[in-house]
Amino acid sequence: MRALVVRGLGIYGIEEVPKPKPNRDEVLVQVGVAGFCRTDLKIIRHGHRDLVLPCIPGEEVVGTVVEMGEEVNNLRIGDRVYIYPGISCKNCKNCNKGAENLCEKMRIMGFHRPGGFAEYVTSPASSVIRIPEQLDFETAVFLEPLSCCLNALELGALKEGESVGIWGGGPAGILLKRATSAMGAYPTVIEPDPKRRAFLGGLEDPKGQIFDLCIVAVGSPIAYKEAISHLAPRGRLVVFSGLLPKEETLLVDFNLIHYLEQTIVGAYGCSHRHALYALQLLINGRVEVKDLITHRLPLDHLETALDIVEHRRGIKVLIYPNIQR
Repeated sequence: MRALVVRGLGIYGIEEVPKPKPNRDEVLVQVGVAGFCRTDLKIIRHGHRDLVLPCIPGEEVVGTVVEMGEEVNNLRIGDRVYIYPGISCKNCKNCNKGAENLCEKMRIMGFHRPGGFAEYVTSPASSVIRIPEQLDFETAVFLEPLSCCLNALELGALKEGESVGIWGGGPAGILLKRATSAMGAYPTVIEPDPKRRAFLGGLEDPKGQIFDLCIVAVGSPIAYKEAISHLAPRGRLVVFSGLLPKEETLLVDFNLIHYLEQTIVGAYGCSHRHALYALQLLINGRVEVKDLITHRLPLDHLETALDIVEHRRGIKVLIYPNIQR
């Protein structure tokens, strides 16, 4: 089969690799569509803390079950599925407190094991979630990024009626805005790029505003500094987007946080329960996503996808590994 293989920092390409065979408790999924995000750009061009090389990236994956291991009895050939990308031990301290995404032995699809930028991918049967017929693949592929947004809102302790400042109007920022609205809160997205502001309905200016919850959904130290400055007393800041190593050190006024009783919390990835909640939001139409798709590309057009994401020339890029050039 054809797959994108990353063999080293900046060393990658489309290769012919053996088609995987599912283990006894796994399924083989023919990839219908995979989402391409800035994390994939980071993996391919810059590396990542959790990356094990060589690897096939792609953690946003939906497709069709085409083969099953002999111990799988909860699925059928032909099932349309979303693959929750994490495999956790379910027994460590983090798993036992509901933070399976921080499992001490976590193995993430696209990081520690092959991901969805390939014609086929294997997954434990326990990690896949059936997609109902009324949900098309192009909607369902947003389950992973939406799940990550729900984790951020959960960790930020969002309450109905609160004001939320979201820095960054890319795919994550827009999903955060729509999920926040669906949960009865009032979001404002801060985005300097005029093209991206078009998806937000125009300019949203935070000048003079303070927010109960601030979420930074763009890898920018400037955005983090701005977000902290707009945080209300007892407000919460969610560190949603990581920074490159050369940018990761910021000066923070801890006295201000002390006197205003503010909270800073990190948010990384998502848990299985977030995917189930995200699925309901998509099925019920409470979070719309299809209008965010700006580019649909075959795997051969990888360089185009990298360029679009790196230079923010679109919103959501989808990859179709089983469609040829």
